[in-house]
Amino acid sequence: MVQDELRRAILAMEITPGAALVEKELTARFGTSRTPVREALIRLKEEGLVEIFPQAGTFVARIPTEAIPEAVFIRQALECATVQLLARTVTEQAIAKLDATIARQHEAFEAGDQEGFHLADEAFHETLAVIAGYPGIWKIAHAAKSQIDRCRRMTLPVPGRMAMVMREHLLIIDAIRRHDGSAAEVAMRQHLGTLLPDLLRLQAENPDYFA
Repeated sequence: MVQDELRRAILAMEITPGAALVEKELTARFGTSRTPVREALIRLKEEGLVEIFPQAGTFVARIPTEAIPEAVFIRQALECATVQLLARTVTEQAIAKLDATIARQHEAFEAGDQEGFHLADEAFHETLAVIAGYPGIWKIAHAAKSQIDRCRRMTLPVPGRMAMVMREHLLIIDAIRRHDGSAAEVAMRQHLGTLLPDLLRLQAENPDYFA
């Protein structure tokens, strides 16, 4: 689907903020007619990922700096509640599923595969919601974090960043395994909050990417 692939490319920073989105080029890229491309652009505009200016053109939206703290807050509220619940109800089978996502993430890390690492990261957070019995939590969090994702993708190449993410995930799993809801909440809150101190550096290094 054009919308899904274009969204993925924008969030992965394969198409950078401010880049022009030319219909003719997109139809060639996706091997489709202009109608699906136009529909995809309209829906991505509704998500805040695309800007359409009559007579000027269509562009990837720049990252709205002021929206990042709110998106982080939403994720923290949802996912901290999730791990607190999970710490009370978790089973060994559920822990095994979380361990499997960490194993996949470690494989991607060892291979230097940033895309695979990101996908395993997503799987970890989704698995938390699923085994807690509230998969809808992840759907809401996922919808709220599109702007966060673009920032996160810029931090992955930073030396030591991927290793730090894995350590944070392991702390969360360890607290859940010990049925320590308070420790799980603290670990998750810190994990999701690490992006905020990076914002100033990301803006300084990539001023054209932010609004």
